[in-house]
Amino acid sequence: MRTITGHPYQNILRDAVVTAVDYADGTLFPLHDHQRGQFAYAASGVITVFTDDGNWVVPPQRGIWVPAQLPHSMQMRGPVTLHNTYIRKQAAQRLGLSGQCQVLDVSPLLRQLLLKAIDVPARYSSQGRDGHLMSLLLHEIAAMPALSLNAPLPAEPRLASVCREFLNLPSLEVGIDEMAVRAGMSRRTFTRHFRLHTGISFIEWRQQACLLAAVVMLGKGQPVTQVAMTLGYSSSSAFATVFKQLLGEVPSRYVVEQHV
Repeated sequence: MRTITGHPYQNILRDAVVTAVDYADGTLFPLHDHQRGQFAYAASGVITVFTDDGNWVVPPQRGIWVPAQLPHSMQMRGPVTLHNTYIRKQAAQRLGLSGQCQVLDVSPLLRQLLLKAIDVPARYSSQGRDGHLMSLLLHEIAAMPALSLNAPLPAEPRLASVCREFLNLPSLEVGIDEMAVRAGMSRRTFTRHFRLHTGISFIEWRQQACLLAAVVMLGKGQPVTQVAMTLGYSSSSAFATVFKQLLGEVPSRYVVEQHV
């Protein structure tokens, strides 16, 4: 793992610095951490983030909060325009930002603040217009609700290994018995330990993991029917029903509307 320390903003005595960068499909930042907290906003495209605790998917025009010094990897799923807000640890604590990764909703106001903040110089005047804009930006980030766009990884090594394998090729057709065999456990032991280490059943976790994969596929332009079949849903309508229940929008509109 590496700590990213070469950025000039790390030593700037301002609570926040905002950058905007375009990335190509597949761009990967291997396991690393930052001295500051990172709010990564996907202005376009989809990003995925991995930590030892789980897997997060960030759809277009959503963001993810990554606390300072938390080891994580990040990958672009399709072309991505990423707006990063790097936040000093003291400011994050003062604002009550979480000590865990969280995908956050992004309000229209926050989108506009991020666009304006890109042009704010790193050494802005804390007392002037720029300082007030950055202060409002931070308070708006802290006010955003968290979204259920993660699949927790169990700490138990055998479960963590088979869950990582599943995330590489998610499918509703993979059942409890198959996962238990992969983990070298009985069905009863697997189900008991899975809930103990994740807080949810394997069936709930499998559904969440498949929906995260669906967000990535939809974000890359794959048709809804193809996504549903790939993930093992019985029909596109069954997939759409579950998707809307958990994410609040039908899949045919979910990613498209984020680009508006």
